[in-house]
Amino acid sequence: MKFNIHHIHQRKRVHQKLEPYPHPNPRIRFLDDLLLAVAVIAPLTNFPQVFQIFYLKDASGVSLLSFSLFAFFNTFWIAYGLVHREKPIIIASFLWFATNLMVVAGIMMYG
Repeated sequence: MKFNIHHIHQRKRVHQKLEPYPHPNPRIRFLDDLLLAVAVIAPLTNFPQVFQIFYLKDASGVSLLSFSLFAFFNTFWIAYGLVHREKPIIIASFLWFATNLMVVAGIMMYG
């Protein structure tokens, strides 16, 4: 049995004075979709660093402290995204956390 509770979520959005989702304005809807893409693509910028560490087995010049702190602070963004149910923040923060942890692991192995 499937319960249709869509109207409850719509009422919550109105009561909390949140913008409708998906937004009726095509420009804002495009921005929402773009941000989801950026949430996935941006953390991939860490992969050249991951490649250098794991493929070349060279972690020289890579700061363990910096990447550890990046991963640590990502946990707060993940929590924030979960509390506020913001999918782009959750996705981006989790992926940043994962790639930062990969770099930390590589530094510990090859640094």
